[in-house]
Amino acid sequence: MSVLEIKDLHVEVKDEEKKKMKEILKGVNMTLKTGEIHAIMGPNGTGKSTLSETIMGNPHYHVIQGDILLNGESILSMPVDERARKGLFLAMQYPAEVPGVTNAEFLRTAINVRRPKDNPMPVTEFLKELDKNLNLLDMNEAMTERYLNEGFSGGEKKRNEILQLLMIKPQFAILDEIDSGLDIDALKVVSRGVNAMRGDNFGSLIITHYQRLLNYIVPDVVHVMMGGRVVKDGGPELAKRLENEGYAGLRDELGFHIKLVDED
Repeated sequence: MSVLEIKDLHVEVKDEEKKKMKEILKGVNMTLKTGEIHAIMGPNGTGKSTLSETIMGNPHYHVIQGDILLNGESILSMPVDERARKGLFLAMQYPAEVPGVTNAEFLRTAINVRRPKDNPMPVTEFLKELDKNLNLLDMNEAMTERYLNEGFSGGEKKRNEILQLLMIKPQFAILDEIDSGLDIDALKVVSRGVNAMRGDNFGSLIITHYQRLLNYIVPDVVHVMMGGRVVKDGGPELAKRLENEGYAGLRDELGFHIKLVDED
């Protein structure tokens, strides 16, 4: 079992408009284990995507207090590529286009950098695994020869992120709004891919605004973020409650005032 721990995490970013640093995360605590699916819900501007970018090591996000531990080892000083080699994966809300690099080339490289240099994945094994996962995601084989995300529709980009997940097989995947912009058929396909990864050697943190995704990927734990903190934890029923009641009722129940959208 692997463990990803987020301890008293405070993170700031530069507010370009006001030309000063602004604290976004204000003491986040969370523990994820392989074999578990966690979901984070919360209003816009509360720090969900900031958390995902910080876990993965985006240098624009500055940790001013706290730590992130992977199997007891701090990863704060590690660059993004080293965190990926350690077994972390981020499916971004807006995946970047990479002209000149095909999907197949990217996937083989990403797989092999996590293997010993003298033991790359055999081509026949790679092609067999690729074909299996393309079928699972209803993706055409021609997608593998296209440049990474270049000219892809929003739905194609999301499927491609899940294809990467299935091929790379990380210990922990942070999935940032993988349901954004998907119709119901594409949502089912993407969910099928994530569910295929479920097991003792995989854990995931899913960031979403909507219960509908969690109807297909049922989480073990749901966290609610407000004001840069995790304010409540629960099971799948918590997500259903938020869908029915919104965030205002929970905010009032907890007895403190937090703006539902950070406008500072």
